[in-house]
Amino acid sequence: MALSPLDIHNKEFSRGFRGYDEDEVNEFLEQIMKDYENVLEENKALKSSLKETKEKISHFNTIEETLQKSILIAQEAAEDVRRNSVQESKLIVKEAEKNADRIVNEALSRARKIALEIEDLKKQSKVFRNRFRMLIEAQLDMIKTDDWEKLLEYEPDTEHLESAADVE
Repeated sequence: MALSPLDIHNKEFSRGFRGYDEDEVNEFLEQIMKDYENVLEENKALKSSLKETKEKISHFNTIEETLQKSILIAQEAAEDVRRNSVQESKLIVKEAEKNADRIVNEALSRARKIALEIEDLKKQSKVFRNRFRMLIEAQLDMIKTDDWEKLLEYEPDTEHLESAADVE
């Protein structure tokens, strides 16, 4: 067991015939007692500081563990977000491709329908043109006939018409 400053102070030595000078021994013991008391106080302060430092280290270790867990959770969340965004982008691309295919197919279908209508209109215009040409040629043939000359040479019998008008 360690000596306390009080133990040093209360220490009594036996006296011998030519022993040590009592004042000198007491003065030396007094000095040892003060130094020992200072060492004990310093030791107490260092123990207190060590305890406080250990508590701080424990606190910082707890904070470090929490931060590491938070970082792991954040990394996992970021990975989940990345995976989800990749999957969502694939779905969006797939949907866009389907819509593009549908739009292209509809456009091709409409183009075919319009092409058929154009062909039908061409046929109808040819038929109309041929019929119109035949009608005009028939009219021209009619104009070219001698019947017009005969019509211009025709003179009505007015006497016959007058007698018919009297009869009525």
